[in-house]
Amino acid sequence: MNSVSGVGTLDKAVCILDTLEHGPQSLAELVERTGFSRATAHRLATALVVHGLVRRLPDGRFAPGLRLVALGRAAADALPLAEVAEAALEQLRDETGESVQLYVRNGDRRVCVASLESPHGLRTIVPMGASLPLDRGSAGRALASDGEPGWVESVEEREPGVASVSAPVRGGDGAVVAAVSVSGPIDRTSRSPGARYGRQVEAAASAIARDAAGPT
Repeated sequence: MNSVSGVGTLDKAVCILDTLEHGPQSLAELVERTGFSRATAHRLATALVVHGLVRRLPDGRFAPGLRLVALGRAAADALPLAEVAEAALEQLRDETGESVQLYVRNGDRRVCVASLESPHGLRTIVPMGASLPLDRGSAGRALASDGEPGWVESVEEREPGVASVSAPVRGGDGAVVAAVSVSGPIDRTSRSPGARYGRQVEAAASAIARDAAGPT
């Protein structure tokens, strides 16, 4: 097959996933549908099983893996929310002068779906798509909070010299759907960042929730 991305192995793995959209496939069916050799089809399919993107049925056929469900849900939930949150995040960045991020939960991790950097030379940089632990940092605790209101702060919890403040973004049913965060060097945020930025972070979280809900 011709490479679409320039990374042949990746293209072939995606071809396996595309084939499984039509339903569970035996190894022989994968070979027939993809045109790959039996060894190549088996190697790719079993590698995808290891990563949870494909699962093996009791009868030996291959089927889409359960990890795709979580990834699909995260993508569907996060991308519209990131677009809706843009104005509130820009305002928060401008008000605080620090970097701001929006995170969503993915299992026991948190994924950054929006990131705006501080204009300062010394700043916190969290790239979009970064997957970080849920048990370290204020954003992780905000995402894990079930009924706790208000902001959460952390000081040098995930990285030395960095402090952050986060607040949960709640859906219409009150469930936490995201966390908005301000982070920066302790020299500017101080060791009590919540006292400095907590009110603004909460306001941004409320604005995002309100905008996501749409007109009432």
